[in-house]
Amino acid sequence: MNNIERYVYNLYKSIQVTHPEQLKLKSIASELGVSVLYGSISFSFNNVVILEKTNKQMEWQMFGHELCHVLRHVGNQLNMHYLFVQLQEWQADYFAYHFCVPTFMLFNLKEVSVNVIANKFNVEYDFALRRFEMYQNKLLIGGMAHGAYSGTRKKQKV
Repeated sequence: MNNIERYVYNLYKSIQVTHPEQLKLKSIASELGVSVLYGSISFSFNNVVILEKTNKQMEWQMFGHELCHVLRHVGNQLNMHYLFVQLQEWQADYFAYHFCVPTFMLFNLKEVSVNVIANKFNVEYDFALRRFEMYQNKLLIGGMAHGAYSGTRKKQKV
């Protein structure tokens, strides 16, 4: 488990979210003490996330991105060097993939595919495709067998 996966796992565990069906933007925001408002663009400040009004999948994905800024970043990007802003944006994108489609939940699914991810986690197809690729890479490069994440199964020999 990498640092972001561990962080997301512990975050969800702290608010008793363990299944994809529990991934509801408003209830999670409320549990985390984050206010969600809607505007013409998406951004965040303090404990407030402003989301552009669009479809539910994109709003969930943008929430994951902006929540990273709220929970893990400090400072005002208007006063930062552009390379540091780029780093924070990359980190927020990466966080969103893991927040919106948590690895520990993927390990508990009987089947993992792009369509399953898109439907179960209510994300757009392109987002699901990238998350599926990340998950497959983790399994292949990390040498982890399905279920080894939670320690419930023995790793399979290759």
